[in-house]
Amino acid sequence: MLRFASAALFALFLAVPVAAQVPEGLMMRVDRSTNAADPDDVPEVTITTVGSGFQVNTGPAAVLWKADQTATGAYTLRGRFTLQAPSSHRNFYGLVFGGRDLGGAGQNYLYFMVAQTGEFILIHRANSETTHTVQAATAHPSIVVPDASGKSVNELEVRVGASEIAYVVNGTVVHTTPKSGMTGNTDGIWGVRINHVLPGVLVENLGVTTGN
Repeated sequence: MLRFASAALFALFLAVPVAAQVPEGLMMRVDRSTNAADPDDVPEVTITTVGSGFQVNTGPAAVLWKADQTATGAYTLRGRFTLQAPSSHRNFYGLVFGGRDLGGAGQNYLYFMVAQTGEFILIHRANSETTHTVQAATAHPSIVVPDASGKSVNELEVRVGASEIAYVVNGTVVHTTPKSGMTGNTDGIWGVRINHVLPGVLVENLGVTTGN
């Protein structure tokens, strides 16, 4: 598979628990940009509780999860993502699933994300240095782009079945992959990834149900 070059240019740092004002047990791994042509705009990631969800402002890219939030077999992972303001350029945000060793050098996870430009992408990170494109950035009319206020709301789902995985935006299947051919493993930790230079992404209704 092709290397997803822009994602591979982030340096990885150890996971740490985030501050007490955000959901209890939330862990964060920060990916600082090492690309001089695409630097982080601010040095830190900030997270604040908003209602029953939380808002992430980047800064560097970040992966967020709780160690006890795992899924196996057939399940549906979902979350609602509200982009509060567009990035200065295309950056993706969305769901992480099948995660293992997220705080270490052997990190392994899949992520399904959307961007303000109306595209989705599916990536597999195999370790601290390697990422692979499962599905390159692809436009789809189901993805809501920012309105005149700069906001957009997108409901994302990953439906893991016995033999197939469906990737869903706002109730519409935008892509499918065979489960048997998926790089990595869909069993594991779930969470979110917010790429860099995103001034505010509100995450709500994040959770897993068994079956799909």
